[in-house]
Amino acid sequence: MNTYMQTDKSNDLRPVFSTLWIFATLNYLYCDVMSLMDPVLLKQYLSGTVNGMGVNGNFLLGAAILMEVPIGMVLLSRILRHKANRLANIIAGSIMTIVQTMTMFMGMPAPYYLFWGSIEILTTAFIAWYAWKWVGTISSSINSTITV
Repeated sequence: MNTYMQTDKSNDLRPVFSTLWIFATLNYLYCDVMSLMDPVLLKQYLSGTVNGMGVNGNFLLGAAILMEVPIGMVLLSRILRHKANRLANIIAGSIMTIVQTMTMFMGMPAPYYLFWGSIEILTTAFIAWYAWKWVGTISSSINSTITV
């Protein structure tokens, strides 16, 4: 008689959240790459002032910290336990949604920026909402033993 533990992973959304964060991050990155191809923005980048904001070391450090949120969530969504994972996704999704929404009203965003920004806002808002609704895994407290 062999026995083993079988767990129900049907409610384990960690891979889903990690994949959503990868999707959001790729959208952030490609939007930034595309902005380097925009001749109007490129001139501003080279001058050190973009839409009236000075781009200096402190600004770039702040941007790096902000972008570490979605990058870090790719990993954290995979390794955190349910309660911490749910909370982290709600907080990170909310922060990134708010920040990206605010950037949509800075200057006169180009049509491509509005396109990418809309996708980013929808994705991070969905992450926060989906994490809010996430009830967790059944197997986190109950394991069924199967005898063969």
